[in-house]
Amino acid sequence: MLVLTRKTGEAIKIGDGIEITVLSIKGDQIKLGIEAPKNIDIHRKEIYLSIQDENAEASQGVDNLFSLLSKNQ
Repeated sequence: MLVLTRKTGEAIKIGDGIEITVLSIKGDQIKLGIEAPKNIDIHRKEIYLSIQDENAEASQGVDNLFSLLSKNQ
């Protein structure tokens, strides 16, 4: 893991297309601004993990569906 120290108004670049800027710091909270191409999804980690869980649940049983479809042809 890369660890950086930044002050309000300072930024980091990830590749050519992503820039993360520290907008403000209040107590133990940091407000970040993220500029990235529209084709890159940006989620808070807990939301991302929730999406992954939902996708895993939705894909259970897909193997059975494909076998049923191939039998009907």
